Amino acid sequence: MKKHQISEFFRGWIVGDFEPTMIKNSDIEVAVQNYASGSIEPKHVHKIAREITVIVSGKARMGNDIYVKGDIVDIPPGHSTSFEALEDTTTVVIKTPSLPSDKYLV
Repeated sequence: MKKHQISEFFRGWIVGDFEPTMIKNSDIEVAVQNYASGSIEPKHVHKIAREITVIVSGKARMGNDIYVKGDIVDIPPGHSTSFEALEDTTTVVIKTPSLPSDKYLV
């Protein structure tokens, strides 16, 4: 067994086709991300990848909708969204396939 910290990985991304990673995989990406209240991710779109965001704790706005603990947001390819933490928020994000270059700011 080996212990790691989320801070060792770029923005919490722990699985995917990038470095550093816990598991190198071109089929899927996984991240655990912590956002302080007021944190913002700019509006973006993935042209190829599907992204699933699980709100583990807190409250966030994605696009025009509000999501809370337990909500799962399924974002298909070609659908743009933004992210704003309305309170301290933790998410788990799953993206498939793993294409680090498939993120376009809108």
